[in-house]
Amino acid sequence: MNPIAASALTLSLLAADVQANDTSRVTVTPNGSQPSARGPADWFTGTVRVDAPFKGTDAARVSGATVTFEPGARTAWHTHPLGQTLIVTSGAGFVQEWGQDVRVIRPGDTVWIAPGVKHWHGAASTTAMTHIAIAEALDGSVVEWMEQVSDAQYSPAD
Repeated sequence: MNPIAASALTLSLLAADVQANDTSRVTVTPNGSQPSARGPADWFTGTVRVDAPFKGTDAARVSGATVTFEPGARTAWHTHPLGQTLIVTSGAGFVQEWGQDVRVIRPGDTVWIAPGVKHWHGAASTTAMTHIAIAEALDGSVVEWMEQVSDAQYSPAD
């Protein structure tokens, strides 16, 4: 066998061995393989859908989901022990830190909420909004939910 063919055969056998001994260090969760979940009324106002939540394994602390807020829907006030990142993928929405002005968020915006900051986020009153939410757990906790955002607190956003 010529050296090139031998090398190709060796690489092919190595690849087959890796596949046969897959230890699942890379996990692919196919789109649509997990059902959508409705956002619980204790944590959200309005219609909210949570899709494909993900969570790290072993020592990894990261978790997240794609969250879609129908017009007017929003989270309750809450904090994250290690902060939260939001990546807006569609629509228009709002985010507000306790005691600060409401800020508009749009597709392509990335929002960082520092650890322990009381805040809420959600859709505009006439437009749905979807974002990817990413947070890390500290001692098993990713979020502390608080009181609902009142209509009066939400209204100045419009």
